[in-house]
Amino acid sequence: MDFNWYEELPLAITVCDKDGKILYMNKKSGATFEKYGAKDLIGNNVLNCHPEPAKTMLAEMLINESTNAYTIEKNGIKKLIYQTPWYENEIYMGYVELSLVIPMEMKHFKRNP
Repeated sequence: MDFNWYEELPLAITVCDKDGKILYMNKKSGATFEKYGAKDLIGNNVLNCHPEPAKTMLAEMLINESTNAYTIEKNGIKKLIYQTPWYENEIYMGYVELSLVIPMEMKHFKRNP
């Protein structure tokens, strides 16, 4: 059975290969980047979608296979951005970016063993 559970998730999923070519955008990702071309961005290089210094940092991440996580606030909306390498059969294939809206104030739980 083939089902695309990730296509309509309420978070943006953008996938690129190890050279930065955008391979996939789910519905929310397309909507998030609508003014830049939405899903027409597929096939373009993700580096061309970022200004400096983010462009240089992302280029280094593509080479070093490192994870980057941060929050942003824009137009009264706070988001968690999580960029991490993805692998297939333990071979580095590129990056996935997850972008999800989070509450301005969030509970944080520290769990100790």
